Amino acid sequence: MQAITTARLGGALALSLIAITGCVGDKTGYEGPFRAEVRRAIPRIEASSGLTFKATPKLELRDRDQVREFLERAFQEQITPLELAGVERAYKLFGMIPDSLELRSFLLDLLTEQVAGYYDPSTKVLYIVEGASPEMTGVTIDHELVHALQDQYFPLDSTKALKGDNDRQVAASAVIEGHATYEQMSQALGGSDFSMRLPGGWDAVREMIREGQAGMPKFAAAPVLLQETLLFPYLSGAEYARQFKRLRPGQSPFEPLAQSTEQILHPEKLLGDTPDHPTRVTLGAPRGGSLIHEDNLGEFETRLFLYEHSKDVGGSAAAAAGWDGDRYQVVQTSQGPGIAWLSVWDDAVEAAEFRDRMERMVERRYGAAPRSGGTGETRRWRARGRSLALQMLSLSGRSVVVWEDVPSGAATGLLNLAAVTLQEP
Repeated sequence: MQAITTARLGGALALSLIAITGCVGDKTGYEGPFRAEVRRAIPRIEASSGLTFKATPKLELRDRDQVREFLERAFQEQITPLELAGVERAYKLFGMIPDSLELRSFLLDLLTEQVAGYYDPSTKVLYIVEGASPEMTGVTIDHELVHALQDQYFPLDSTKALKGDNDRQVAASAVIEGHATYEQMSQALGGSDFSMRLPGGWDAVREMIREGQAGMPKFAAAPVLLQETLLFPYLSGAEYARQFKRLRPGQSPFEPLAQSTEQILHPEKLLGDTPDHPTRVTLGAPRGGSLIHEDNLGEFETRLFLYEHSKDVGGSAAAAAGWDGDRYQVVQTSQGPGIAWLSVWDDAVEAAEFRDRMERMVERRYGAAPRSGGTGETRRWRARGRSLALQMLSLSGRSVVVWEDVPSGAATGLLNLAAVTLQEP
């Protein structure tokens, strides 16, 4: 889902995290808008990040109408109406957004509410929204200046090339936004170990950010999927940045760049002695219908999917933790749209745990009786006008789980398993 929020907008969101404290002398010749704020921020950001600005970015003011225009233009440039319709259909079939939600208009309203400023890599300009409090403006300038600094060492626009790989886009966004969030807070609070000096530590920081967002009406009304995909780059991304600094002191967080949300959630899977990269899944043409949309969820959104239908935070995280790759297809069948989702797991035990959690999902979401799907490797249900199938099998020596949800009257077996390829890291 992140592919159509922060990852597709080049880091357009700035969260109200904490008021700026302290003051340092002017160490830059910057003379544009917000001269005092920028002159204070630049040397602190350089000291905290270990990077030096090669050039000072331009700053310009924008009103809310101009922000809306920017967001609409970003949607038009980054995702076609057909692609967005496919994304919307996928998340409705997964049951992660309501059938009544019109995704594009809701996202535009939500993001317009959220944006206090943004750095645009295409123009190299940092834009600040008019009318914000001095505290919000200061925090926003700090955060977006980090993005401008990042762009001088790592081309932020390059993440657009990850189109069609939602999980990898989400991970890249988390590195970018998490690094900016962590450096912003670090330079404002006096050093990289700032969380150790805060009452409640890092958990308190995370809760403060959540509470600040919950006070925004559109955000508060958003489905869990949209709330969590907006927060993930900042919360989990900042924790990843903290761990990166601990494990790779003095190195750039973009080298190596995280390839999956699994690596953001479990930094040791990228930064440890034996990196665990995701298995790349390729699906052939679907059977029994025409392809509408194709992408992946990743560990983070798999966790969200399970939580949506169980409300069990710990159980959902545990069941998703063995994820190693996935790919889904939205298919137009003769009876309407259906979805087929293949996920790869670290081993048969992890696959079986996920399969069992999926079975509980069917019982809760569709009102199916316990164990009514059978007990074999393939379990089937007919409920609420849908035909459902859940299968655990070995494919190319790997443990995989296949989930299918199609309208009644349409056949399952949408995936041509003989055409599936699993590319090992």
